[in-house]
Amino acid sequence: MLSLLNSFRIIALLEGVSYILLLFIATPIKYLGDDPMYVKLLGMPHGILFLAYIVLAIMVGQDLKWKTRTLLIVLVASIIPFGTFYIEKKYLKNKAL
Repeated sequence: MLSLLNSFRIIALLEGVSYILLLFIATPIKYLGDDPMYVKLLGMPHGILFLAYIVLAIMVGQDLKWKTRTLLIVLVASIIPFGTFYIEKKYLKNKAL
């Protein structure tokens, strides 16, 4: 069984990858290639991963007793491209697995 922290790390990675794919591959194909199929395919999974990231971030923040500022940084990182990768390196890398 995965710990809460490990679940968050996996969701953060998947959310970050889905966001990058959506922003830098699917959206340009939609507007430059006039093909919305990839946005439709990636949109729903990314939305679910985004919501899971937010919920797990709050749960992990309570578990690790993050300050409000740290939690806000972690939450804002979910809307910045590559932000979840920064969070992994800065806040989660040295935490016990």
